[in-house]
Amino acid sequence: MQSKPEVSLTSYEKLVIFILAITQFTVILDFMVMSPLGDLLIKAMDMKASSFGIVVSAYAFSAGISGLLTAGFADKYDRKKLLLFFYSGFIIGTFFCGIANSFYTLVAARIITGLFGGVIGSISMAIITDLFTLEKRGRVMGFVQMGFGASQVLGIPIGLYIANKLGWEAPFLFIAIFAILIALLIAVRLKPVDAHLGMQQQKNALKHLMQTIKNRPYRIGFLATAVLSVGGFMMMPYGTVFAVNNLKISHENLPFLFMASGLSSLVIMPLVGRLSDKVNKYKLFTFASLWLMLICVIYTNLSETPFILVLLVNICMMMGIMSRMVPSTTLISAIPDMQDRGAFMSINASLQQIAGGIAAAIAGLIVYQENKLSPLQHYDIVGYVVVVVSLISILLMLRVDRMVKKKTQVVAPEPQIEEPLMA
Repeated sequence: MQSKPEVSLTSYEKLVIFILAITQFTVILDFMVMSPLGDLLIKAMDMKASSFGIVVSAYAFSAGISGLLTAGFADKYDRKKLLLFFYSGFIIGTFFCGIANSFYTLVAARIITGLFGGVIGSISMAIITDLFTLEKRGRVMGFVQMGFGASQVLGIPIGLYIANKLGWEAPFLFIAIFAILIALLIAVRLKPVDAHLGMQQQKNALKHLMQTIKNRPYRIGFLATAVLSVGGFMMMPYGTVFAVNNLKISHENLPFLFMASGLSSLVIMPLVGRLSDKVNKYKLFTFASLWLMLICVIYTNLSETPFILVLLVNICMMMGIMSRMVPSTTLISAIPDMQDRGAFMSINASLQQIAGGIAAAIAGLIVYQENKLSPLQHYDIVGYVVVVVSLISILLMLRVDRMVKKKTQVVAPEPQIEEPLMA
């Protein structure tokens, strides 16, 4: 694969990347921490395995609905102001998760968190696409999505430790406090992102939403995202339940398992980001998908397994997840025009969340646990479903890749942002 020269980043661009990465860290951590707390929650609230799937799906469905509701006016405001508004709502919802005392109040709190938190990723994506050219975007995606790995290296192990010492509610309260500090950083250091406002042609929010949905290339991107999300979400909610009750991993070793996986992703993400800027993004995505399919089948068919082997398999799985996340996100981000990016990213994030919620609910219907201490049944079937969905995603991403190549051949490169004097 032919290599291309690397375009350098300015100091202000690096600041933007840091702000978006640390924001994503808290949002992803809030969502990701639910999975490792799964076994604790099921036992603390005397829930069934299927009920925990509802808790996970509640966030995803509310985030999806929120994305659709905000898509129409996402391009009509300064993206910095939108980011601050929804991040503030996310902080409130996370705090409510920390004070929930029953299954129903927890579901309600997750709905509130999803309504606000589910939109933040799409706003960040729109900011990235506005401020960074396609030649830089792979690296930017790699660094921003390091929040995924950082949440596993720092957030999830610390969250599990705090949960074991102070109760499952404590991690959410700590996330809310940390997020308040980040909100202040956004307010003070991030410059307005409003270049798209002068390009608006459609003033009516509903018409702008429908116009975006009717765009055929956009719909292909939406479908590709939805299928990718189904494959990505199915195994996640029950990962801890499977590790504890089937693989016989102790609660004390769980933080080390997540930490090792997270560390590997912190190493992989920047490398994949740089690689995706230099080589064919679709080929990189395809290779990573095939690798992930193989590891999923191996992992979901394991029984009681030594901890070190489980650790290695999880690292290999993380390699596949991260290596397909960066090129796919970068390609899909190149589909919309600037004046439609906010709406496109909102709808895209909405479908991502809804598809993830459906995947978690379906997984809850597939798996079965006789009691809170018995092995999780039919998790291997979930793995086979992921393989089928991943094959479909490879075909859909091929269409996306062809559209992006066609578009970049006829559209001139977007101008780079200038570095402010006081960055």
